[in-house]
Amino acid sequence: MKHLLSAADPSREEVITILDTAESMATTQSRQVKKLPTLRGKTVVNLFFEDSTRTRISFETAAKRLSADVINFTAKGSSVSKGESLKDTALTLGAMGADAVVIRHSSSGASHRLAYGGWIDIPVLNAGDGTHQHPTQSLLDAMTLRRHFLGHKGGELFGKGIDGAHVVIVGDILHSRVARSNVNMLHTLGAHVTLVGPPTLMPVGVEGWTCDVSYDFDKALATEPDAVMMLRVQNERMSAAGGGYFPSVGEYHRVYGLTKDRLYSMKDSAIVMHPGPMNRGLEICAEAADCAQSVIVEQVENGVNVRMAVLYLLLASEGGLL
Repeated sequence: MKHLLSAADPSREEVITILDTAESMATTQSRQVKKLPTLRGKTVVNLFFEDSTRTRISFETAAKRLSADVINFTAKGSSVSKGESLKDTALTLGAMGADAVVIRHSSSGASHRLAYGGWIDIPVLNAGDGTHQHPTQSLLDAMTLRRHFLGHKGGELFGKGIDGAHVVIVGDILHSRVARSNVNMLHTLGAHVTLVGPPTLMPVGVEGWTCDVSYDFDKALATEPDAVMMLRVQNERMSAAGGGYFPSVGEYHRVYGLTKDRLYSMKDSAIVMHPGPMNRGLEICAEAADCAQSVIVEQVENGVNVRMAVLYLLLASEGGLL
């Protein structure tokens, strides 16, 4: 596999290889000197046409920890704002000798177009394309879940999947590339996913996805899931704040928010996840975001480890991802 464009692309064996490599990377990050010489002489371009903080910084940190040179490209203040096309931007980067491109774009399919458009012949990593895919987010979520799920079940960590884990993903499913990617990734690893949200925030055809669908958060919590992942309501992808997708902020929080009462109803071993950024008081209350069961900060830490693993496997190993 030369590129990482979708969470549906890697096989179970490839995913486990990535996660095991990420665990190996994690052991190096506890050292006083965290930097590895692995990608010395390589150049990674972060091509971000859409605003991002966590993902961009995480990819930049991962590349620098592997000693790669990093070029950060943002659409604002660049030739893109003057009308330059994705093709011409790609050709420019290729001419500059980039060894890999990390792309985040508001249009679904942009990363695939960049990878297979014939403009460049280097690995492309999808850092989020529209409402379509965000594969490294699903990998870091899988790493976080695998650690906790196998931990309280007593299983061995390396080389194992997360078979039998039940993950409930709640919120704005319609606009969420995180939800789509996690359904693909967790299904590949043998986990059971239930999507929860209002009917207005469910995509057409969601019944055909490899997961269960519910419109009742409390009923989903009654099944005692191993993890509850809350999703941000993406107002920027709606016509206006709320956009008519739900009556009010208060009503949404009451019906689909992770409130204190819902938090206390979860089993002690269950974890609280969120891809960030959070809307506290909307999809998640402050108590849930900051509780002992929350692994939200750990997800960010695992993001660096996973992205180091993917960059290493794409650029330093023979024959691509595997």
